[in-house]
Amino acid sequence: MLALDGLAGLVMIGLWIFCIIDVITTPEGACRNLPKIVWLLIVVLLAVPGSIVWLIAGRPWNAAGTAGTPGRASTRLPARPARRANPPVAPDDDEEFLAGLRARAEEQRRRAREQQQGDQDGGHPAG
Repeated sequence: MLALDGLAGLVMIGLWIFCIIDVITTPEGACRNLPKIVWLLIVVLLAVPGSIVWLIAGRPWNAAGTAGTPGRASTRLPARPARRANPPVAPDDDEEFLAGLRARAEEQRRRAREQQQGDQDGGHPAG
């Protein structure tokens, strides 16, 4: 029996913390029925009942936070940008990038060979 009481207590604390964070991160204009600061006070002071009231009467109805109340301007969050047709790929999947790396590596090898030949000849390479 004590285990169920402890589990119920943890669930209530989790709900309370979730609702506090949710109120704080919800845009001011997206809160329904009351101003954001009032909702925060209700959730903090009334804990579980305040959290349940926030979820039912204060939280925006949709994820974008566009629900408004009559007489109050609705706040719209920016829409997610559309997915690009060609999303970025990993460098090792991009043939153009790999070709550039190979060309740069070959250029570095060529310079190193020239430097070694110049050191063996006793002079500096022209270039």
